[in-house]
Amino acid sequence: MSSHHVLIVEDQHEVSRLLRSALETLEADLDVVEIPSGEEAVLHSTNNRVDLLVSDYRLPGMTGIELMHKVQINHPRAKIILVTGQTDPRIRKEVAEAGADAFFLKPIPMADFLDAVERHLGLVETLLPPEPISTDDNEIQRTIPDLLAGLRQDLSAIAVLLLNDSGRILARAGDLPDRENEIALVSSLLSIYSAGQKVSQLLGQKMASTWSVFDGGRYDMVFAPVGLTHAMLVIGERIAGIDRVLYSIDKFTEARKSIERGIGETNLVNPTTEESPTAPQTVVEQTMKEMEPLFTDEQQKLKPAEVNNYWNEAASKQKTPTNPDMLSYDQAKQLGLTPADES
Repeated sequence: MSSHHVLIVEDQHEVSRLLRSALETLEADLDVVEIPSGEEAVLHSTNNRVDLLVSDYRLPGMTGIELMHKVQINHPRAKIILVTGQTDPRIRKEVAEAGADAFFLKPIPMADFLDAVERHLGLVETLLPPEPISTDDNEIQRTIPDLLAGLRQDLSAIAVLLLNDSGRILARAGDLPDRENEIALVSSLLSIYSAGQKVSQLLGQKMASTWSVFDGGRYDMVFAPVGLTHAMLVIGERIAGIDRVLYSIDKFTEARKSIERGIGETNLVNPTTEESPTAPQTVVEQTMKEMEPLFTDEQQKLKPAEVNNYWNEAASKQKTPTNPDMLSYDQAKQLGLTPADES
């Protein structure tokens, strides 16, 4: 069987290498070529066969859809997979109407990507028809960690953190540059968050829209509320500089909308521990469970002999006082130091 020629068109070298490495894990004869721009890809496709085009939607000089149409002029049977870091539903609609075979949001789910490659190149037999590209926001839900990772990639940030209004880190992509000061930093940000919520309430705003931007230090930070009870922190080098701050806020806002939709539907796990902290209700239930044997047999009565044996055994376990200045009650009674018994 002749090899399949796969053309990867992606201007981010890291993403292109990741896709190539993933394709190399398939047990198939694939001839993979990486090209960073649409113009070079068009030139390559005029002189070489293309069985599968994997292209970013946004390329220097043209879109992935424009490249798709140009490649299909010479290779009408070529399969097309488009990827993008944009979450705009209009892009998905455009891709679906253009006739692409598959579409993935960054960060790309590699298992699904490889499955699509195998199906569209005929490397595996399947009776199921290919799934159509969805244009509905509710049908394509990226997980919270995926969204944070995508934002981190878009901004080339060091870390992106999602917090709740108690200061607990619910999800993260990357680590803070100084983990020793993480608690102090989160505590200070929580004060900013609370102050912003109070001001928003005084102004009659239904949802706080405050932004805190820190730049000029060892690293820059952007901090803003997400929904009614969460906040997001982005840390990176020069992400809040005058030449990038508007771009950073635009990407932050784009990711925040998706996160707000997903917060109510996603179970978030504390990334610093394997289990979430024990809730007060759980403690009560555990305590009641331990006490349950005491109430299992309400009719059971202890006999007087059993009570005497219990106290005798308990008394025998007590050590005799060794302080010579102390008298027992019996010794004090023999010396006449106790009050007379009233008859």
